[in-house]
Amino acid sequence: MSKKMNIVYQKEELGNFIDYSVNKNSITFNDELTLALNKFERDNPVRIDICKDKFDNLVMGVIPGLAELYAAQIDIPAREYEYVANGVNDEGEPMEIPMPIGFDIKNITLTLWGQEE
Repeated sequence: MSKKMNIVYQKEELGNFIDYSVNKNSITFNDELTLALNKFERDNPVRIDICKDKFDNLVMGVIPGLAELYAAQIDIPAREYEYVANGVNDEGEPMEIPMPIGFDIKNITLTLWGQEE
């Protein structure tokens, strides 16, 4: 299990949480579904729902009537920027450009949902 991400447990009384492993910026659930989390980072927050379908397969997203049972949710905060000097404008005032700060998996929150056995 990861020591880096923020982990939240929902429906703890049910126990039986989905297995996951983390390798650099990727997370794998049940050796079945792997996501490169850095590919989902945007300028606004992103939530990824991981659900079980009626055949007990993992899928991304909620699919009414087919995949409605939450197994996990991944919350990725909005991309952060630092501003770097980039010369001066026509009036001689300094200009800055936004440079994205590198993705850091420590900023991710993983919510695991307890499952009935």
